[in-house]
Formats: sequence, structure tokens, C-alpha cells
Amino acid sequence: MFVLRGIVYLLVLAGIAQCISLEAFEFGVNAQYSEDSLTEFLQMIFAIGSALLFALSARYSRELRQACILLSALMLAMFVRESDSFLDQFVFDGAWQVLVFGVLLGTVILLRRQLKESYRSLKVFSQTSSFGFVTAGLVIIIGFSRLFGRSSFWQSVMGDGYVRNVKNIVEEGTELLGYTIVVIAAAELLCFVFSVARKRQHNIQASQKLRSYSKVELAH
Repeated sequence: MFVLRGIVYLLVLAGIAQCISLEAFEFGVNAQYSEDSLTEFLQMIFAIGSALLFALSARYSRELRQACILLSALMLAMFVRESDSFLDQFVFDGAWQVLVFGVLLGTVILLRRQLKESYRSLKVFSQTSSFGFVTAGLVIIIGFSRLFGRSSFWQSVMGDGYVRNVKNIVEEGTELLGYTIVVIAAAELLCFVFSVARKRQHNIQASQKLRSYSKVELAH
């Protein structure tokens, strides 16, 4: 099973790399990798997808509930941030800031009396295999892609031949890689939560059967 998962993830990442290159193949030197690009669209899909997967994990796991709520809120806020162009155009200028603040405020209100539980939940999450991948994905999205995509860096590298589209490709492509890692980690976490829930249910059923057998034996 783990071999199949590895192959699936390999194919997913290869597909993402191909998706990033599609705009360049279609538009050539006119490829902008702007807000309307496939790369940007996939970032939004993976952000909201991760938020939903973390929310499901929160629904089915008591131990990870607070940690997953925080992760879901973070990815929802990042989805809103990625949608800033659409919101500014069709809602009002600065709408994404208001929505992000609303998400953060709602999360604080929801967990305001669960500080100890949140700490314990985050500690449990840190012991899962998804923790490292989520951390790596977020670092790539928030930090690495921004630093690697700095205009000053690419201007230094290309000099007079500086092409902004190349810088955009690198930055947006790296950011999409980060989102892909996070959504894979979110899917892995949900599978882990379901696995733990099935084992717990199996143990409960086994315990109930044992008690019923014990009562029958005592009756005899």
C-alpha cells in the first residue's frame, strides 16, 4: 500500500510540474503567470482543499481537533489571500483583508477557552507523519517562494536580460509546490484519523463482545 501511495504522489507532483509548464507552451514569451493563470487557480484549489481536509480531520478526531481547526483556518485565510484579485474586482477593494480578519477572529473566539487543549492537540499533531510535511509546505509557501522569487535576485542573475515572467514562473511554481505538499499532508492526516477511528471502534466492539460473553458465562 505504501508503494502505491508513493507512486501516486510521484505522479501528482509530475502532473503539477506539467501544469506549470502548460501556460508557457501555450503562450510562449507572452505567458504572464498572473492571477488568471492555471498555476494560480491550482493554488486556490489546493488551499481550500487543504482547509476542508483539515476540517474533516477536526470533525473525526478529538485529540487533533484544535490543531486541525487552526490548520483549517490558516489554509482558509491563505485561500482568501490567493483570491485577492477576484475579491477586489467583484466585491470591494481590500475585501480579502476583511475576510482574513474574520476567519482569524472566528477561530480565536471558537478556541478562546481551549488554550490547554489546543497546546496538547498541537503536541499530538507534531508526533504525526503529517507534521513535517505541513511545516515544509508552509515554509515553502510563506518563506522560500518569496525569497527565491525576489526581483532583486533575478535582476542580479539576468542583468540587462531580466525578464519578469521568468521570476513569476519560479515564484508561483514554487508556491504551488508548497500547496501541493500541504494538501498531500492534509490527505495523509485524514487517512490517519480514519484509521485511528476504525481501530477505536473495533476495540469498543471487541470490548462489548467480551463483556457480553462474560455475562453469559456468569449466568451459567
